[in-house]
Amino acid sequence: MLTVRPGPRDSPAALAARVTDAILADLRSRRHRGVVVDSPPGAGKSTLVVRAATEFALADEPLMIVAQTNEQVDDLVERLAADLADKAPEARVGRLGRAGYVPPPRIDGLPNVAVGSDLRTLGDPHLVVATAAKWAYVKDRAWRWAIVDEAYQMRSDALLAIARLFEQALFVGDPGQLDPFSTVDNDRWRGLTWDPMQSAVAVLLRSNPDLPVHRLPVSWRLPRSAERVVADAFYPFTGFQTGNGPGDRLLTFTGTSRPGAAGPGTARARPGGSGGTLGRAPAGAVDDVLDMAAATGWGLLELPARHTLRTDAEAVRAVADVARRLVARGAVARSLDRGGEEHPVTASRIAIGTAHRDQAAAVRAALGDDLPGVVVDTANRLQGREYDVTVVLHPLSGRRDATAFHLEAGRLCVLASRHRQACVVVARAGIRDLLDTHPSGEPVHLHEPVRFPDGWAANQTVLAHLERHAVRL
Repeated sequence: MLTVRPGPRDSPAALAARVTDAILADLRSRRHRGVVVDSPPGAGKSTLVVRAATEFALADEPLMIVAQTNEQVDDLVERLAADLADKAPEARVGRLGRAGYVPPPRIDGLPNVAVGSDLRTLGDPHLVVATAAKWAYVKDRAWRWAIVDEAYQMRSDALLAIARLFEQALFVGDPGQLDPFSTVDNDRWRGLTWDPMQSAVAVLLRSNPDLPVHRLPVSWRLPRSAERVVADAFYPFTGFQTGNGPGDRLLTFTGTSRPGAAGPGTARARPGGSGGTLGRAPAGAVDDVLDMAAATGWGLLELPARHTLRTDAEAVRAVADVARRLVARGAVARSLDRGGEEHPVTASRIAIGTAHRDQAAAVRAALGDDLPGVVVDTANRLQGREYDVTVVLHPLSGRRDATAFHLEAGRLCVLASRHRQACVVVARAGIRDLLDTHPSGEPVHLHEPVRFPDGWAANQTVLAHLERHAVRL
């Protein structure tokens, strides 16, 4: 691991710039077949990819770029097109998609973007961007250079399928978030060096231990209130710092409120509290948890302990109520680290995160026609995205058991690290008791690399922090 240590006068921007320069210098040196970059949430992975790609375009060196989902590809194409229009007006970006692919409005019609399902239809652009699945079908072309974005999401078999297309590559990703997954049982391969369910980076470093590994040191997304808990829970051996200081991120309410709002500490909603009810969550409790989140960056709306169905109706309604109330109170986000930038927290700047698709569907049904534009999705789909405020249904809420799926550290990491201002978690009481009485029963596989931190420890760390910001019904 190549870590650039901060000096006594290093600002976050100066430290990040030094690390980025070191990464690009390693890449330009051509001494290594690959360069790996680890990144905490919001540390500028996409910014690094765009900068590196632009340098290749300026040097007139063709480049292939690999992402893992079509949404990630479209995001990269949009950012690359904007950067190249300013720095290399003659350069063009190719968006390689499936047959019948229709580009979204944000890239459709851009003058320096070509869209097609075959390389021949793109007209030989400087940069070509596609998913790993699409690259696997390319047979008649090779590149000297490649960039693999979100490389920890990529399965090793997907890397094997496209490795013939390039000679050297930059691999960028977040080691703390979700690993590749499959709907089929993979026990037959566990512990083997050719296990296709290992991440591309894990196999790459296992086979090439001498490759340089850099670490981006600054999260530009997360507020200072999230630095310690996210680092301790999910990045205990590397850590990171935020690019903002205490008080630089402010969440305020300009709309309707009520007296007796909670301050820092633990608040308890009283039966019959003012404001009536929203669904089954008292309006006073919803306001309390929002005030707590605005003051401290975190809020836990804790429902009574109970074993429930996965689509717990009461918890689902509480999640919907928190999002509704956030908009109704006229939330405003301000970022002093961006020169005092201020904007209302509209529905499109809110994400609601769940562990399962049926839970996300239940939340959408509970919202009905309210809050058009709010994003409601699973951790897998929210990975890599950023919002002002997130509302999370805890993966272990109301469960009788703690399975490997629900304990996965990466899932909780994604849900707890999408926000710029605050994160509100909705959960039933008793999760820590569940963890204490339900140790992992997963089999141990010989020769399988151990993943740190494990989900049990990560959940305990996060819950210990959330309990200091709890509003209990």
